[in-house]
Amino acid sequence: MNKIVVKKHNGGTIAQNKRARHDYFIEEKFEAGMSLQGWEVKSLRAGRMTLSESYVIFKNGEAFLFGSQIQPLLSASTHVVPESTRTRKLLLSRRELEKLLGAVNQKGYSCVPLACYWKGRLVKLEIALVKGKQLHDKRATEKDRDWQRDKARMLYK
Repeated sequence: MNKIVVKKHNGGTIAQNKRARHDYFIEEKFEAGMSLQGWEVKSLRAGRMTLSESYVIFKNGEAFLFGSQIQPLLSASTHVVPESTRTRKLLLSRRELEKLLGAVNQKGYSCVPLACYWKGRLVKLEIALVKGKQLHDKRATEKDRDWQRDKARMLYK
């Protein structure tokens, strides 16, 4: 009798863009797939991705992730030349693409990635329509967060 061994991925989140939550007002979130190469998936399993300076660009009716880094593993194949900062195609439905493209072109929104995570055996990217915060908005958000933390401390003492 043969046993079937199921491999489990690193659970949950691969990378987060914490800077985006600080710099932008998040209006609406979307889930997108990513077109990846084999060595990139292996690196993602090892958690070697950064999203800090990345953003989403639109070209010819398609969405692309620009500026993200996936560091290649040392054990990558010798016949593959890994490019860590290549532009990766995002997989979205036509309706989502049109909504994002219209908001970015007409309403002054930007589109940035928030997180990359595993969904089953697939890699998903959470992207968001965002508007930039000004300095006084960032201060107000930080002040509000501090007040919520202090209030919680007072209630539980």
